[in-house]
Amino acid sequence: MKRYRVAVVGATGMVGQRFLTLLEHHPWFKAEALLASGRSAGKPYREAVEGRWALDRPIPAFARDMTVLDADRDAGSVAERVDFLFCAVNLPKEQIKALEERYARLEVPVISNNSAHRFTPDVPMVIPEINPEHLGVIPAQRKRLGTRRGFIAVKSNCSLQSYVPLLHPLRSFGIERAAVCTYQAISGAGKTFSTMPGILDNVIPYIGGEEEKSEREPLKIWGTQQGGEIVLAASPVITAQCLRVPVSDGHTAAVFVSFEKKPSREEILSAWEKFEGEPQRLGLPSAPKRFLHYFTEDDRPQPRLDRDLEGGMAVSAGRLREDAVFDYRFIGLSHNTLRGAAGGAVLLAELLAAEGYLDQ
Repeated sequence: MKRYRVAVVGATGMVGQRFLTLLEHHPWFKAEALLASGRSAGKPYREAVEGRWALDRPIPAFARDMTVLDADRDAGSVAERVDFLFCAVNLPKEQIKALEERYARLEVPVISNNSAHRFTPDVPMVIPEINPEHLGVIPAQRKRLGTRRGFIAVKSNCSLQSYVPLLHPLRSFGIERAAVCTYQAISGAGKTFSTMPGILDNVIPYIGGEEEKSEREPLKIWGTQQGGEIVLAASPVITAQCLRVPVSDGHTAAVFVSFEKKPSREEILSAWEKFEGEPQRLGLPSAPKRFLHYFTEDDRPQPRLDRDLEGGMAVSAGRLREDAVFDYRFIGLSHNTLRGAAGGAVLLAELLAAEGYLDQ
């Protein structure tokens, strides 16, 4: 595999920081440019994040003295230096749309952590193990944008990773409806306990826009390609409640599900155990060897114990049992800034590279 030159847009934020730690020793990708807002531009990266470095490991040595560039002003020069970019900016949605399309039109493939283009019909929103075939809309998107190489691909919302991968292998039984309550870590808001003291001894029962994403985005992931666009699936019906809880990393989901043809408990466990996706078959560098893990203990999975399973890229389940209202209920867990954010985007980039989309 060739060595790809990468830019990180939004490099000073928490997800941007995660990107840098994942790129530090990546066998395929090398960080060539770090970009942020004009407030940080011109500074060495270590100065730009002084007092803001949020991870429990030091700034990667390669990044410390790199000069931060302006994501808007320096777009043209960066486009000449990189093969693709990761985007994790904190801007209003319309500004993100414009910025990402600008880079795509400059012939730079964009792998986005943002929500701005998730429902643009010809932009694939991909969980690599679940719907890699959706990358097939990229030629239609390139035609719309008038590009040869440039395109935008996005990952889904971080909360989905705690339950959609667990529902996906069960679709063969005909999922009719599902209810999910997510208990989301503060890093999902870009916060630590020092910057979000109000979360201590507390639960916040509202996260803006999160419930709508949790209910609607799975329907695009399970959608079909028609005429160069992704058409949303008509089912299942999903209802969600999303709470912010005093956990540093790791989103937990309490899931309830009913089926057209109710499977046995053993059939569900077998479906989880046997499931693998294209990243496992291709042996992609960031792919967990086993995507879905089931814990038999009554008190697992737990964020502090299980979020880092397989480098934070696996999804955990536990407490599968029958339910009095739905057919079954269970608990899911994923690491929100690894599988759910930066790690998921890196895995998507690896899939795009393996399928040739970054070389065209």
